[in-house]
Amino acid sequence: MENNKSNHSDKAAEEKLITIKEVDFLKLKEAAEKGSESGDKLLRIQADFENTRKRLEREKLDFIKFANESLILELLNILDDLERVVNLAESKSQDLPAFLKGVEMILAHLYEMLKEHGVKPIEAQGKIFDPNFHEALMQADSSDLPEHTIVEELQKGYLLNDRVIRTSKVKVSKK
Repeated sequence: MENNKSNHSDKAAEEKLITIKEVDFLKLKEAAEKGSESGDKLLRIQADFENTRKRLEREKLDFIKFANESLILELLNILDDLERVVNLAESKSQDLPAFLKGVEMILAHLYEMLKEHGVKPIEAQGKIFDPNFHEALMQADSSDLPEHTIVEELQKGYLLNDRVIRTSKVKVSKK
């Protein structure tokens, strides 16, 4: 019975009638409308933000997917040149010096293309070993060179815009 009375008094509290001035009521009504408009505006802004985020993500994926397109087109030109030189060598219509000259021209073209894209070789021969740029694969006894001097470059290393993308594989002197 006690529980029933508390439910009844709760309902009465919920349905309590409050009297306010009409001016105050109109102000409250206006504030409620502004709040509702602000909520709608917020939902639209959130939706626009989400759409923009998704669009930017798609554009980023497309950029990554096709970022190397111009580089690949340049490499395809070099590949065409190599195929022509190989075809000439197979047909034996060219002599060895002409074949060698063709390969040298292709190499020059390739080095120039890499340079245009910010790739440059790491200087190694005769330099002091630096683990940031060089990877020692072998050591060689040498009494006429200072210790840790690079005696031989076994594989060239390269920088891309001054960042190491491949270390030079080297043989280093030791006493």
